[in-house]
Order: sequence, then structure tokens, then C-alpha cells
Amino acid sequence: DLPVVGDWVALRAIGGGEAVVQAVLPRRTKFSRRAAGTREDEQALAANVDTALLVTGLDGDFNPRRIERYLTLAIEAGVEPVVVLSKADLCADLAGAVREATRIARGRRVAAISSLSDEGVAALDGVIAPRRTFVLLGSSGAGKSTLLNRLAGEERLRTGTVRESDSRGRHTTTHRELTVLVSGAILIDTPGMRELQLWAGREALDETFDEIAELATRCRFGDCSHRVEGGCAVRQALEAGELDPARWENYRKLQGEIRRHDYQYYVLDAPQ
Repeated sequence: DLPVVGDWVALRAIGGGEAVVQAVLPRRTKFSRRAAGTREDEQALAANVDTALLVTGLDGDFNPRRIERYLTLAIEAGVEPVVVLSKADLCADLAGAVREATRIARGRRVAAISSLSDEGVAALDGVIAPRRTFVLLGSSGAGKSTLLNRLAGEERLRTGTVRESDSRGRHTTTHRELTVLVSGAILIDTPGMRELQLWAGREALDETFDEIAELATRCRFGDCSHRVEGGCAVRQALEAGELDPARWENYRKLQGEIRRHDYQYYVLDAPQ
């Protein structure tokens, strides 16, 4: 494999301050997404990451379904996820947004911050630890570069404005970049991703939506489709208002992506 940001590599010096990569060392973790195109190809985004800061803005771009997608990818990568709600100073209902994100995170850490006013940023001080690697993930304009500058204590990365119509920004970060903080912590900033195609397995999905996976075990039939069968615990929870219909629909959507990936990758594209 070609190296990605966060990789450890073996180099051979060739003089003049230059070197050639001879090998990529085994990765502890790997954060990937489905690459663009029609084939099921994996695109590694970062390697050897300990914690993923999943950044979403509260200035109009708050999307619970996107957070669920990011959580699934982080779990698949074997990376600890932290949901970071940025631009808290621009949110009319901060408490409501935090409640929603906390419900989605299922016991994982959620931090609401404002990098400009420093509100809540201190909560991340206990997360950003020396000799650990962190990756900032989120859509364009979510506030990743601003947060990195705040944590670094200086303007390491250029930041930009967002459109008022949809709270989206331009790609001020155009490539993945690794920054070593004074504390010894390592931060990887990534370009804003408008589309994050799933590259994950069913186990990671069921861990993200653990309450749905648990409900499915209570269905009368082991192969229940949760559509028409009698004794379906999932449908009963939906009808009783115990399961969020939007969360259920996103689970089905991501489940469909995984099924298509499995069919394409293991059947159509399998080595002959």
C-alpha cells in the first residue's frame, strides 16, 4: 500500500536531504472510506489514529444522520470517536443539540465548543493527550481548522468563511496534514468531505446502532426483514414511539450500502 498521513515508514536516505520510502510499517488502525467511482475501492484517509474528533457545526449544518455515518466509520477503524459540536455560540438551542448528539453517541464523549470564544474548548484538554494521534473529520466549514489552530495555540492553518444559505464552506484545507502540538499530541486535519461513502462492516453498524441490533434479537423470526413479519420487535418499537423513525431509516440506508459493498467487493470484483 502507498503510505497515507499517519503512517510509519522505512526510509532509505539518498542524500541531499531526500529519502525513498522502502516499506510501510503495519498499521494499528486505519480510517477509510469508499473511493469515488463505480468500483468498490477503499481510500485510506489516515493511519495509526487513536481518536477521531467528529466535528459538526451548529450554525445550520447540524446533521444527526451524518454523525451516525462518521461514528460507524470510526468504530470500523478501531478508533475512539469523540463528537465535537462546533460553533456553539451560533446555536439557538444548544441544549437540544447536545441532547440529540448524546443520544446518537450512545455513551461516547460529546463536546460542544466555540473555538472563537473558547467556550467548552477546555473540555477537550483532557482528550488531546501527548503521544497520541487524533484526526479531525467533518464537512467543509465545520470548523476543523479553527479548532486545530485553537488547540495549537497559533494560526497553523488557514480558515475561511461559510455560506449563509447552507453554512457550508470552501475547502481551506486541501490535503491531509499532520501537526505536532507543543504537548506532544499529533493532530491530523483533513479536507472537508461533502460525501463520505461508507467503508465498514455489519458489526460496526450494529455497534453504532446497538439499540436496533438488540431489538432485532427479540424478533420472532431470526431472518426478520422488519417489514411485514408478525412478532417484529423493531416494528413494535417504532409503533410505540420507542425508536426514532429517522434513525431507523438511516440504519436501513447504511445497511443497504454495506450489502451493496459486500456483493460488489466479494462477488463481482473478487479475484478469479
